[in-house]
Amino acid sequence: MIRLTIGRLARAAGVHVETVRYYQRRGLIAVPPRPTGSVRHYPQTAVGQLRFIKRAQDIGFSLAEIKQLLRLQRMPACRDARALAAAKLSAVEQRMAALEHVRGALRRLVGECDAGGMRSCPIIEALARG
Repeated sequence: MIRLTIGRLARAAGVHVETVRYYQRRGLIAVPPRPTGSVRHYPQTAVGQLRFIKRAQDIGFSLAEIKQLLRLQRMPACRDARALAAAKLSAVEQRMAALEHVRGALRRLVGECDAGGMRSCPIIEALARG
């Protein structure tokens, strides 16, 4: 059984030691016992847990949601994991729609500015009108 120090664990998972400690404080990674006068050793499986957390973060899951996913990982609960992912997808789609609206408004304002011929700035005027 391979056991890793926190530094080796962090390197193997591609994160910083402080990231490991932060995840421990948040309850995402277990804190192994510290033998008297020695350092903590982590199981090799902790590398997979850290990578799981980072991949979940990369696609937009919050740490609270990741904590739920980690619990679901220990039991056959695909339906619950799917519901969590579907809710995240819905939230992402809503944010994307809002950003599309913002992009359209900014494009119009920049286009009005580029068109010129106005005494005052169309961007400032639009923001002042509310």
